[in-house]
Amino acid sequence: MDYIFENTDRVRDYECDLQGIVNNANYQHYLEHSRHLYISSRGVNFVQLHNEGIDVVVARFEIAYKSPLRPDDEYVCRLKPEKEGVRYVFHQVIFRKSDGALCVRARVDCAATVNGRLVASHPLLDSLLS
Repeated sequence: MDYIFENTDRVRDYECDLQGIVNNANYQHYLEHSRHLYISSRGVNFVQLHNEGIDVVVARFEIAYKSPLRPDDEYVCRLKPEKEGVRYVFHQVIFRKSDGALCVRARVDCAATVNGRLVASHPLLDSLLS
């Protein structure tokens, strides 16, 4: 897949569970942070969108855990957005930087609302896909 955005980060020790691996819920935080960084990189402020009555919310989340991350591991999160019907879909992966191992593959389906009403499309949001 041709990913159009990536960011690098590092696992913090408090994100890990007793087994010494990243707790599964934290991967959702990593993926969300990456989506927000992507939106910001396109000159769109997530808080400003909300203040203008435009909200993008997660409607469905699919994640496949492949290889665990551990404390201090650096990782790369990549994404590719696309439009499917009324949904904005983010295809995302997380790779461990040291060996390139695939850690997570995810699909995040989002819906957009304007002033609380579901919309099939919005020009500003559509511009994030190009």
